[in-house]
Amino acid sequence: MADSLSKEESKSLLTKIENDLIGPIKNHKGFLVWILVLVSLLVWAGVAYGVQLSEGLSVTAMRDHISWGLYISSFIFFVATALIGMLISSVLGLLKIKWITPIARIAEMIAIAFAMWAGLIIVFDMGRPERLLNVFIHARPQSPIFWDVTVVTTYVVISILLYLLPLIPDAAMLRVRMTDSPKWKQKIYKILSFNWKGTPEQFHVIHKSIRILAILIIPVALAIHTVTSWLFAMTPRIGWDTTIFGPYFVTGAFVSGVAAVILAMFVFQKQYNLKEYITDFHFDKMSKLLVLVILVYLYFNINEYLVPGYKMKSGDDIHLRELFVGHDALMFWAIQLGGMIIPMIILLFKKGRKPMPAMIISIFVIIGAFFKRYIIVVPTMKHPHLPIQNVPESFHTYWPTWVEWGITLGSIAGALLVVTILAKLFPVMPVWEVAEEKGVNQEDLTK
Repeated sequence: MADSLSKEESKSLLTKIENDLIGPIKNHKGFLVWILVLVSLLVWAGVAYGVQLSEGLSVTAMRDHISWGLYISSFIFFVATALIGMLISSVLGLLKIKWITPIARIAEMIAIAFAMWAGLIIVFDMGRPERLLNVFIHARPQSPIFWDVTVVTTYVVISILLYLLPLIPDAAMLRVRMTDSPKWKQKIYKILSFNWKGTPEQFHVIHKSIRILAILIIPVALAIHTVTSWLFAMTPRIGWDTTIFGPYFVTGAFVSGVAAVILAMFVFQKQYNLKEYITDFHFDKMSKLLVLVILVYLYFNINEYLVPGYKMKSGDDIHLRELFVGHDALMFWAIQLGGMIIPMIILLFKKGRKPMPAMIISIFVIIGAFFKRYIIVVPTMKHPHLPIQNVPESFHTYWPTWVEWGITLGSIAGALLVVTILAKLFPVMPVWEVAEEKGVNQEDLTK
């Protein structure tokens, strides 16, 4: 917290913060081009999904033996990335770590976007999507799938609330300052401001409500990826039959989520001219956090392969050989080295934690995290307990078709589109919280 400011300095600082954070909403170069790219990918995905609906899942590379492919891998990746909202806003927020203030809303935007599209990817994976309601109508509490749907939905709802509550004072400010915006925007600002007056009592209610939600979302967030891991771990299949999958998936989620926030921080810092608010200090802190979560995740990776490798049952032998020196070895080692070990080593040095290198490293970590989920899903399904006999050669292998790639890339574009729209409608960081942190007087915030 800055030293106490005079009344004139406080008002001047508040005006500057408002101008800096609202400015990109009014004028953002390259916005239409970026939207066009994302919409084009969504159109491609729509065409691909139309083909899939028309001809069935036979247009994918999934078959009887490898029945989970790119869709389920993408689902796990999206759910994983969505957990960053809990880590930043809840865990670090409850610990009263002040440096997260400028990036908490960015983390929540990513959480909402990726959690929403994670649910849609499950629908894409269904051969009969019209039967989705049967999950609820004929729900079986003993089924991990039922609980997976439940916790994903709950997480989306709480994440939206955690995004909207700190937005109320900003929406009231935008209602006053954005009178030249389209009427539909003004209406959104009016609705989301909830007749905000800026009284101390209202600020107290918001702080208390955010704290309650931050506590509630922690078990939900842990459950969302733990239950997802149970979909794998509750089968006796080689590669999934392990008790570590719960914490293994959660720690892996933090890796992809932290990397996604670092990448978003860099983009918003450059595109929205926020160097004064998202500084080298923030990149340094987030990079150190990324090193920490990679170390924990690396520990679980060693456990995942060391224990079955030590016992070396016949099924484990085939699976591990394929990963280490066989058909999947190139992807496996590229993920381990390029997606975890090398990035972690570079981030140990201060120069590696500067914005540009941290952003580049985060891209490699995100790519590695995506294909790590592919490695978890596909190779295991290539080695069922019963020998594969009297089936076409295509049943022995798997590589996604253009339909699967189209829908997957469209899903990524859809998540990015949600983040983009939110960043265009509202400030990417809470104006009133940043103002508080910069030392603006409380009476100026409660005007």
